Amino acid sequence: MANVYTGTASISGQTGITNLVQTAYDRYVEMALRSQPLIRDIVDKRPVQQAMPGSSVVFQIYSDLAQATSTLTENVDPDAVALSNTSTVSVTLNEYGNAALLTRKLGLFSLSDVDPAAADILAYNMADSLDAVAMTTLRGGSNVLYATGGATDPTATNEIAAEDTITTADIRKAVAKLRAGLAVPRMGSLYACYIHPEVSHDLRAETGSGGFQDLHKYDASENFWPGFIGTFEGAYFIETPRMYNATDGASSARAFRTVLVGKQALAEAVAEEPHTVIGPVTDKLMRARPIGYPLHCGAITAPSDGNI
Repeated sequence: MANVYTGTASISGQTGITNLVQTAYDRYVEMALRSQPLIRDIVDKRPVQQAMPGSSVVFQIYSDLAQATSTLTENVDPDAVALSNTSTVSVTLNEYGNAALLTRKLGLFSLSDVDPAAADILAYNMADSLDAVAMTTLRGGSNVLYATGGATDPTATNEIAAEDTITTADIRKAVAKLRAGLAVPRMGSLYACYIHPEVSHDLRAETGSGGFQDLHKYDASENFWPGFIGTFEGAYFIETPRMYNATDGASSARAFRTVLVGKQALAEAVAEEPHTVIGPVTDKLMRARPIGYPLHCGAITAPSDGNI
């Protein structure tokens, strides 16, 4: 007589107890991969003695006198000169925020605790969104250099070709422009360069005399093999995938933005610092629980920045 098996599947002539075999889930739910918000760190200019609350904040900058290079006459009282009027930069404040509405049913039926996850997700969204606002402002700066290497040198983003990759000469030129424009370095004598990992790859892959690899092999060999950028050509480098990039180059080539800045590249005014808000439960059956964040701030590109 043949054996009759009782198992997990129903087969002709066999018995399967399928209702007792179910898909198992891990109740610990991971967060999605995230990049660290850091673009807002560039902001180092804020109101110091703000007079009052307002919808915009005006920063004022003193103008220096013209150089006095003429010699004085001993018995002639020199003419007084008038101090020039201040120049102004205005920051307009805007309102930002986001919110989620969690239901009582979700809390009771979910296999994982949603409340702390929602708080974490909204907190990251707050920092992520502020970084995006800061990046949009940085990209609006007019001090722009374009990498070359293709058939023609680009003069606008939509002319950038795939062959137009960053080189040591581009970093050297950008730092020279910053110093010539009197931009104040961010750390000692170094400017800050925020660079996308893929752009960093192109820079570190440059070979030949005066290229990144050549300089590191002979001058800083300890930094060559680990792929560490560190300081280079008057700037310290921060690799981050948060650098803006889009297929807005020629023939839909992906164009990456690299930001090289000194101090006061961005100014910011804040009427209300970002913070989490747990809203009141106002529905009739008290089933909807709101959570979110509001903030009121503004950011501009300072006229004397030198972000490139």
